[in-house]
Amino acid sequence: MLKRAGRYLVLAVILSALPVLMLRWIAPGFSAFMLEDRLSAWFDGRWEHRLVHVWRDLDSISTPARLAVIASEDQLFARHAGFDFNAISKAIASNLDGRRIRGASTISQQTAKNLFLSRSRSWLRKGLEAYFTLWLELLLPKRRILEIYLNVAQFGDGLYGIEAAARHYFKKTASSLDTKEAALLAASLPNPLAFKPDHPSAYMIKRRNWIMDQMRRLGPLEIERI
Repeated sequence: MLKRAGRYLVLAVILSALPVLMLRWIAPGFSAFMLEDRLSAWFDGRWEHRLVHVWRDLDSISTPARLAVIASEDQLFARHAGFDFNAISKAIASNLDGRRIRGASTISQQTAKNLFLSRSRSWLRKGLEAYFTLWLELLLPKRRILEIYLNVAQFGDGLYGIEAAARHYFKKTASSLDTKEAALLAASLPNPLAFKPDHPSAYMIKRRNWIMDQMRRLGPLEIERI
């Protein structure tokens, strides 16, 4: 019985790793978040709702756009193995103290969550997020993880990927995004349904300026580390 259970477990692990491995060569046409978005719209009777998603290779995304996301979301992306344990410990301490709830997800974790999981919050989902993050880090180079993240991240209602966001908000391609535009898009990531890069609030402008400062500190050489 135990031997059979072990075989099933090994098979389950292999089968769950295959979709991640395929991402080395195949661009995902959709994500779990996109599917959840579409189903939610249908159940709400919003039949006119549509998803906008345009894939772009990393070389077709401007350096400021790449750097802005790293500066905003995960400054240790090029150095960690999927998890920022220092940020995790600080987040746990902050949340236990009853202060503002803060997260500590890396770009790799966010990619895993967007691709394979739902928006629900539970310990089970966090466990699965860690599991798929490990596979992403083991099977994909950092450059590919960043490329996928930039193409599946949500930037608005039904708006997925940096190319779709650049066209929608600034009427240009992702390859043409400048530093201010890229920083505004990165500033919207924590709450893409509320933050509008083309009509930024005072908070977004403050956030944009902070991201730009971090971009200058990191410098374009940070992209070459990936």
